[in-house]
Amino acid sequence: MHFTSEQILDEGITEREFTLGDLGDLRGILWTPPAASSSAPVPLILMGQPGGLGMGRMYPRLLARARAAAAQGFAAVSIEPPGAGDRTPLPGAEHARAELIRAISAGERPSDDVIDRLILPLVEKAVPEWQATLDEVLGLPEIGEQVGFSGGVIAIGVRLAAIDPRIAAAGLFAGSYVPRATLEEARRVSIPLHVLLQWDDDGNDRGMALDLFDAFGSTEKSLYANMGGHTGVPHFAGDEASRFFARHLGAAPVR
Repeated sequence: MHFTSEQILDEGITEREFTLGDLGDLRGILWTPPAASSSAPVPLILMGQPGGLGMGRMYPRLLARARAAAAQGFAAVSIEPPGAGDRTPLPGAEHARAELIRAISAGERPSDDVIDRLILPLVEKAVPEWQATLDEVLGLPEIGEQVGFSGGVIAIGVRLAAIDPRIAAAGLFAGSYVPRATLEEARRVSIPLHVLLQWDDDGNDRGMALDLFDAFGSTEKSLYANMGGHTGVPHFAGDEASRFFARHLGAAPVR
C-alpha cells in the first residue's frame, strides 16, 4: 500500500489517496476521523460503489458518505471498481451492459445469461481486490478490527460477506441485478444485514431483490424499503444505516 497524497478536511478528517502496487492499476481513498489513533483504533467501513462510473464521478457522493461515517467514529475506504475510471475495461462488459439496457428499455426482463456476463466478472475481480485492500488497511495502527461493508454492487457485498470472516456487518443497496450464483451465496451469509431497496427503481428487479433478501441465511436481517427510484434515496435512510453500523461495529449511534 503506497499513499500518494494526504490532506486534512475541514472536519479534521484525514483523506489519503493510495495505490496497491501488487494489483497494478488499483487505487483508492482512505478517510480517517480525527480521533483515530494507535491508542484508540476505529472501526472501518468498506464503501462500495456502482460499477462502471469510476471514483472521479463518484467522489462527491463518496466524500459525503465518508464524512457521515467519520461523524460516527468510523474510518472509511473506497477503491476504484474493476473496469471503471482509467482501469482496463472488463472483457465483454460493454456488450453485456448494452444488452441489459436494451432489454430494460423494451420493458423486458434481462436474461440470466446477460446478468451473469455483466456482473460475475466484476465480482470475480473486485472481491480479491477488496480483500487485498482490507489486508493493508487493517495493518494500520489507527484502524481497529471491526469491519463493515456498505453499498453496492450488491453481488460484491454478498460474496465478501459469504467468504471473508472479517466482515462483521453489511449494509447493502439492492439496486442492481443479481446473478443466479449470488442467490446461492446469500444462503451462506450469516452476519447482520441492513438491506436498502428503492421500491420504484426502474433499473432493478424488485422481485429479484426480495428473493435475495429471503435467501440470506442471517438471523438478523432488515429490509428498509422506500418509495422512489434508484437515485431517490431519502436522506434519512442514511441515518438508519448509521444506527445499524453503530450497533454492530461499536460507534455511537445517531441521535
